[in-house]
Amino acid sequence: MSSRQPLLEAKGLVKRYGQVVALDGADFELYPGEILAIIGDNGAGKSTLIKALSGALQPDDGEIRLDGKPVHFRSPLDARRSGIETVYQDLAVAPALDIAANIFLGRERRRRGPLGLVLRLLDKRGMRREAQRQFAELKIGVQSIREPVENLSGGQRQGVAVARAAAWAERLAIMDEPTAALGVKETRQVLDLIRRVRDRGLPVILISHDMPHVFELADRIHIMRLGKRVAVVTPQTHTMPEAVAIMTGATRGELEQSLHKGPPKESP
Repeated sequence: MSSRQPLLEAKGLVKRYGQVVALDGADFELYPGEILAIIGDNGAGKSTLIKALSGALQPDDGEIRLDGKPVHFRSPLDARRSGIETVYQDLAVAPALDIAANIFLGRERRRRGPLGLVLRLLDKRGMRREAQRQFAELKIGVQSIREPVENLSGGQRQGVAVARAAAWAERLAIMDEPTAALGVKETRQVLDLIRRVRDRGLPVILISHDMPHVFELADRIHIMRLGKRVAVVTPQTHTMPEAVAIMTGATRGELEQSLHKGPPKESP
């Protein structure tokens, strides 16, 4: 078993909302080059954990480490500055803008010289060129990079959001229910896209209720229940019914037998 250091790690995260305990000492590890799926029933703490890791909320207790160093994300912008990008369920795209403008949303490039410094004109040509390169590398099919996002299909819109995360994430990308409300063909395109993002060297945290997709994509599966991590399994060591049993509350003996918290093995 490898002793590699986690890229992103959390220890003992606690988050309370009055009498409700959303996170109750949750632990977490993401290792370089992997797709880590997070599963759990409604109310298990998945969303709260992801919000803590992405800076959308601050835990009441516990520690988050990035590359072995403690970090304190006070906002999603702090996480983005640290190289963490998140694709949320609602995508956060601007429908009226074209694809390139959405890729650079909030990070627009200005033209060089006085045109950019004084007149603050945007380098639209350069942004379109870079967006085209990203789409080509990730094999996302669109007719034109100038196409308004509102004219795209659901799968293509998801592709824009994923491409934006891949373009700007330096450490890792978080995907929150990326195939929700997509058809079969578009779902397949997004799953292939997530795999290509990982193959480019960017580790991915995947939150999904779709167990077949989880078992198809994930290298490891982080299972949450009642605000805690109860097990980490792999598609090689556990079946889908076994993972669901752990998620919904297996017997103590079954749960202890399922624990597998070590890092993934090094590739040969």
